[in-house]
Amino acid sequence: MGQPEGTLQKKLKPRHISFMAMGGVIGTGIFKGSAETIGLAGPGVIVTYIIAGLLLLVVMAAMAEMATVYTNRNMKDFVREAFGERVSFIMGWMYCFMWLSVCVIEIIAAGSFLQYWFPAVPLWVLSLACAAFIILINLLSVGTFGEFEFWLAGIKIAMIILFIVLGAGLMFGVIPSEHTPYLQNYKLNGGFFPNGWTSVFSAMLVVMFSYGGSELIGLTLTETEHAERVLPKVVGNFILRIILFFTLPILVICGLIPWNEVGTESSPFVQVLASTGLSGAAHIMNFILVTAVLSAANSGIYGASRMLFSMAAAGEAPRTLMRTNRKGSPIHTLMLCGIILLAGSMLGIFAQDQLFRVLMAVPGFVVLLVWICIALSQLKLRSRYPVKPAFKVWGYPYMTGAAVLCLAVIAALFLFDEQNRFSIGICVAVLALLIVWSLVKFRHPKDVQ
Repeated sequence: MGQPEGTLQKKLKPRHISFMAMGGVIGTGIFKGSAETIGLAGPGVIVTYIIAGLLLLVVMAAMAEMATVYTNRNMKDFVREAFGERVSFIMGWMYCFMWLSVCVIEIIAAGSFLQYWFPAVPLWVLSLACAAFIILINLLSVGTFGEFEFWLAGIKIAMIILFIVLGAGLMFGVIPSEHTPYLQNYKLNGGFFPNGWTSVFSAMLVVMFSYGGSELIGLTLTETEHAERVLPKVVGNFILRIILFFTLPILVICGLIPWNEVGTESSPFVQVLASTGLSGAAHIMNFILVTAVLSAANSGIYGASRMLFSMAAAGEAPRTLMRTNRKGSPIHTLMLCGIILLAGSMLGIFAQDQLFRVLMAVPGFVVLLVWICIALSQLKLRSRYPVKPAFKVWGYPYMTGAAVLCLAVIAALFLFDEQNRFSIGICVAVLALLIVWSLVKFRHPKDVQ
């Protein structure tokens, strides 16, 4: 029986945290979005992934620093401590909006991939089944959920490692093939930067979407034992893995296939596996894609439900969302997320293509806003920490300030990007609505020191 004022279990281990965050990141952004980034910048797009990874490193380090000071609190609590309840309220709801949008995309994508094996089954039926599966997993105890996500993300990561090894073997002739390219494809068709250095920044918008989800670590803090000691260790290893899992596969893809021949119709990973001549390559890749999107949706529901729980605890959302079941899972927030997922599945019946185009730009923009809020919170709070942090961001305040400036420039570019104008318009409209709502809800906000 649920408790009206529930508490979350501290059952997540360091490996759960790392793999959960990677599960949220390694999804459609790398398996499908890599085709778009390669088309924009060629092989040189790996520089874009590295730059974005460095920005992410600063943001995650800022979050780790605050976690060592404000124990048993998550990233939204840090923002609240720094800027008050209005900013915390706006960021929290925007974050939920982002993850629920991503989850709708992922379950519809999962349904479309499953149609490869079940072509006679309607898309909405398969998407509904995926939504039900994800909600069921999230209803389990947090320890069981963490273990499940560990293995689900683990399968995906193992497949990427296998892809890197297989591709490198083909590239350098270790695995026999009709043509061994070595490093020739990096030099042909305009070289490593075929569209010039500026193309590195043109691809930044898609890359930011791909990296979105890393900040999920900031929501696991209240369900992790000794988070203040665990998080700083996890952050460094996690960033290194993320950069490797994005840059190495792209180097393999561009090494085996000329960058201007990478099609957007299917995943570049499928194209590379098909070129090996291995029987069943398409089935293997389809399995990877299904696993990837289900893992990303699984992490997304965790992120949205825990943010709603945190907001309910702070009085920024209805208190009923704090109710937990006997396993310590926030049952009412999961029910709300489930209703939205089911509705999103049904939307796929009427406007599948339009839905993808509209929603894909939402996560990248909101992620930028969230990352900026986290970094600014660290900048403001450092001078008034109640205790000395056990971990500090390097080069304070210059490193954090430079990261905020870069993220703000990328966000501005996002606003003026014509291809995503409609999607960003939706984000701005939601943001404006939340600002007005916060002004009404918190007529007399508590003072922030």
